[in-house]
Amino acid sequence: MSPIAYDLHMPDKITSCVVFASPHSGRCYSPEFLRKSVLDPAAIRSSEDAFVDQLYRAAPRYGSPFITARAPRAFVDLNRSADELDPALIDDMRGGGHSPRVASGLGVVPRVVANGRCIYNGKLTFAEVEQRLYDHWYPYHNRLQTLLDESRAIFGRAILIDCHSMPREAVMGHLKSSRKRPDIVLGDRFGSSAAAGLVDQIDAAFQSEGFRTARNTPFAGAFITQHYGRPQKGQSAVQIEIDRSLYMDEARLKPNADFETVQARLSSVAAQIARLGRPDAMPLAAE
Repeated sequence: MSPIAYDLHMPDKITSCVVFASPHSGRCYSPEFLRKSVLDPAAIRSSEDAFVDQLYRAAPRYGSPFITARAPRAFVDLNRSADELDPALIDDMRGGGHSPRVASGLGVVPRVVANGRCIYNGKLTFAEVEQRLYDHWYPYHNRLQTLLDESRAIFGRAILIDCHSMPREAVMGHLKSSRKRPDIVLGDRFGSSAAAGLVDQIDAAFQSEGFRTARNTPFAGAFITQHYGRPQKGQSAVQIEIDRSLYMDEARLKPNADFETVQARLSSVAAQIARLGRPDAMPLAAE
């Protein structure tokens, strides 16, 4: 029997075309995976978007589905294409992906976690990698596309809010002044994955709760935003990155004293974004 690939949190009634998703907050580390890894339990979690699923858990209250991955990012990365396979990791594979992400060890089945630390002391078989895709990648993406298709059938369009977190150091490394450091980075692939008017409204929702925002730097969105963002066909995708230091102790991987406050602020933001996807608000963010 295949493992459960995701958790799906549905509203009592779908009233918004917005779908929330968290592909990197999975924390089901199987004993078999941990045995294969050379990393300690803390290091192997360093790529995880820890607690992001909890930060946005109120989304279904506002009429939006919320899908969250179960498998950790270090096991299979749902924000990569299924063909971003790493020949440096897969023992019996010829060819493979040639993207910079794959070359750096961050393919669909990663070779490394944050700071380039190797996960394994050897290679995986192609059969192992293929099984991960069939157990986790395909079920998650098939269900996500179904949710978006259902939104388009009901409302005439769909909006995907892809929820992530970013290390504080990642933001600091791209900005010269800490005074300009954003709390939130919105990624729309430099305008290609969502209509500008829609992103303006999402940006305003975060700012209304006191978050400092930036767009596309240092994160513009990866596979999910690129794949699902089809505004010309009535399907938009926006990646949301939140600075982890706002709500958690990054070193100890634990919520900090501000966690519940940040969670409440994000619940308000989620309510505002879900409202953008209701029929009476759609003309304001028309594609």
